[in-house]
Amino acid sequence: MDVFFLLVFLAFLFVMSIGGLLYWAVMSGQFDDSDGNASVILQDDDAAFRGPEKKADREAGAGPSAGSQRPK
Repeated sequence: MDVFFLLVFLAFLFVMSIGGLLYWAVMSGQFDDSDGNASVILQDDDAAFRGPEKKADREAGAGPSAGSQRPK
């Protein structure tokens, strides 16, 4: 019977710690803007992505030299 009371006490501590962590997350603003981060992926930002170089850019000397190779 002593083990039962120990498990009930440990379960109570576990539930209280989870509740405390949830309270801290809500109060610190973790869930303030849940839609903002989801919509960022839909925005078109071409400046962040640099596609493959064009042939004219390589011939003009912009970018890496024609003889260099990517390490595998």
